[in-house]
Amino acid sequence: MSERALAVIVVNYGSAALLSTNLVATAAALPEARIVVVDNRSTAEERRRVEELCALHGWDLVAMDANAGFGGGVNAGATHAFEVAGASDLLLLNPDARIDASSTAALLDATSDGMTLASPRVEDAEGRTWFAGMDVYLADGSMGGPRRRREQPSARRLPWISGACMLIPRAVWDLSGGFDEEYFLYWEDVDISVRAAERGARLLVVEDAIAVHDEGGTHRGQRQRPEAKSELYYYYNIRNRLLFAARHLDAADAEAWNRTAWLNARQVLLRGGRRQFLRPLAPLRAAWRGVRDGRRLMAGARSRRGAEV
Repeated sequence: MSERALAVIVVNYGSAALLSTNLVATAAALPEARIVVVDNRSTAEERRRVEELCALHGWDLVAMDANAGFGGGVNAGATHAFEVAGASDLLLLNPDARIDASSTAALLDATSDGMTLASPRVEDAEGRTWFAGMDVYLADGSMGGPRRRREQPSARRLPWISGACMLIPRAVWDLSGGFDEEYFLYWEDVDISVRAAERGARLLVVEDAIAVHDEGGTHRGQRQRPEAKSELYYYYNIRNRLLFAARHLDAADAEAWNRTAWLNARQVLLRGGRRQFLRPLAPLRAAWRGVRDGRRLMAGARSRRGAEV
């Protein structure tokens, strides 16, 4: 690690309590790394907590004036890491995730060519695999992991690396152009993975590296069930699937994703369990808005392409 300057970037929004456990553990395991916390403004009290944590542990704070979303936060953190901290590599980490020294070293070894975008195998708090590589399937916009890849080897798919824990060398960052901030939340890791791969980077899941991710820690309230999801989770997952289609797919595939928008929305809502439909207003509102706004983005992309012809 001594030959490469690693910066750990964590984008925070109302998650100071998670930083005080997960990021403290990661920072202790990686004493040579520069820790950069990007605080997307939520409340004055939360900002004060984050300021105190950063001062106590010697972390760099990038204090945003508003909520720039995940992609906007990462971009701000990357600018600070490269221009102020002199970083050669970025390790993106969710507030609800942590990684140890040996796994980080394995990620750095795997990306020593400077042209590899890598993720560890990610486990949940109970040791179950949460991420070990994922693909988005071009026929319908569905997702699948390694098992589906083995079962459908000829299916058209695009692999992607999870932003919950992602190692990005400077060359790959420059090649990809950073995160697309229009996604705001969710699917931006799919987007940057695909853009990086299209421009010559290799995507790799390093099986010898493990990160622990308490999935849901950043998108459910303290009193919600473990499977519960927020209205923002539903909205942006549904909307951004169609935004991705507008960005990356040809007309035929994009239209296929459009036709299955409501089926996909139902599947996204079911991730939060069926009990939520006892009070269905918030999830159904999120689904309707997500499909509506995603289709508007697709229509705008079609109009721009038509004007360019």
